[in-house]
Amino acid sequence: MYQNHKASKDHRNMESHMGESKETRANDPSSSSSSSSLRLCFLGSSAADKSSAEPITPIGGFFFQPQMDQIIHCAMGFKNPIDIAAIKSHLKTSLLLSHPRFSSLMVRGPRGLKQWHRSSHVDLDHHVIVVHNPVTAASNFDHEAAVNAYLADLSTSSGLSADKPLWEFHLLMAHNCGVFRIHHALGDGTSLMSLFSASFKGAEEEEKLPVLGSAGKKRNRVNGEKGWWVLLIGFVGMVWFSLIFAVEFALRSLWVCDRKTEISGGDGVELWPRKLATARFKLQDMKLVKKAVPNATINDVLVGVVSAGLSRYLDHRTPNALPEGLRITGIAMANLREQPRLQELTDLMKSNSRSSWGNKFSTFLLPIYYKKSSGTEPLEYLRRAKVIMDRKKQSLEALFSYKIGCFLMTYLGAEIATWLLYRIVCNTSFAISNILGPQEEIAVGGNPVTYLRVNTSSLPHALTMHMVSYVERADMQILVAKDIIPDPDFLAKCFEEALIDMKEAAH
Repeated sequence: MYQNHKASKDHRNMESHMGESKETRANDPSSSSSSSSLRLCFLGSSAADKSSAEPITPIGGFFFQPQMDQIIHCAMGFKNPIDIAAIKSHLKTSLLLSHPRFSSLMVRGPRGLKQWHRSSHVDLDHHVIVVHNPVTAASNFDHEAAVNAYLADLSTSSGLSADKPLWEFHLLMAHNCGVFRIHHALGDGTSLMSLFSASFKGAEEEEKLPVLGSAGKKRNRVNGEKGWWVLLIGFVGMVWFSLIFAVEFALRSLWVCDRKTEISGGDGVELWPRKLATARFKLQDMKLVKKAVPNATINDVLVGVVSAGLSRYLDHRTPNALPEGLRITGIAMANLREQPRLQELTDLMKSNSRSSWGNKFSTFLLPIYYKKSSGTEPLEYLRRAKVIMDRKKQSLEALFSYKIGCFLMTYLGAEIATWLLYRIVCNTSFAISNILGPQEEIAVGGNPVTYLRVNTSSLPHALTMHMVSYVERADMQILVAKDIIPDPDFLAKCFEEALIDMKEAAH
């Protein structure tokens, strides 16, 4: 989850970002890109000119480690048949190509340090990959299932070629869909959605800079006679919860792990074959449900839906096998920006900007608890989720993990930082993200986008979930290791029915 701890009141973003480089598969859909190794290309690159080179940040460098090499996949469905020439023409004049990260190579500087080196020319023919034939051999195929199968293969495929800027746009002509492949070092979900929203505005939005959503109102400072003890209680709570979560993070990176269940992954599972399914939600339904619990947020509703859906799924897979109240821990991400509004491109690139470009996120542990679905009131999942999320907001867990990560990368080296985070991923059960997407319809090459869906390279988790909201709908991509979770479509249905049950209970 992308949780903005400082400002956003309602629809804050959750995002999870971790993974490991994959072995090249024989049926790799991205085989049109160069087979050269990203690492070897870096080592063989010449030093960048000082006037055009920019050092990579510690968090950016983290995503170039073999165990944490992550690529973001963003699928866009189009309303009309794809016009390749129109899309290329749009990309040439868009903010996307004018952005330094999308026109820069990753090279090694004179001292062996990784740097962004601005390229003088971006050849779109090397970035726009056209797939004319259906991506499935079945005669009667479902377009959504075919696209999901393609994305599942990408999640365990080889990485992006390092002899060009680290992004591609795959056009699946037979399925009327485009898939952006973007290396995570270029930016996080909030940055990329901001750029998409600015680059692919609809015709009626061309004259104004779109926003990703309300920035939320800052909390009023407590004053009056009771102000001092309210502040004191808040400070004590912050210190207490921060201490608890800091200790738990340390233990998770060493030996503490979840009990094994039917959704558990582990070391090496990121290399296992994947399946992908989509759970569809209406934002209006989620907003209705959150009103049933005072001060609840969309993120609280999402956590409640995941808790209820997983409980329902585990009841189906292993009836009466798990103890009531069993803790299942996931990893979510906290958006550390004060507000998610789209900024001018120059402001996004300023490191001291409050909404700067890049990977401005951090991790936090997200516990949910198994409860037998047959005997639990639907809104009870939401109430418990709100208590958990309120404690996370009150603590400094996300900021603490971000600072520790930067410290480890800078002073102890990428190998130690990567090993610790990989251990945390192996010792938890799932990953989840919630990205706030454009609220107005966007278009690429004049072709309206009907849906936006996001997933990433596979993790040691057997279950990862990524939700993106777009024009009053929210689609959650459910990526699973198919040898562990063979029925992700049923799991998606469990999540959808959980929200429906909450909606009925809210009425």
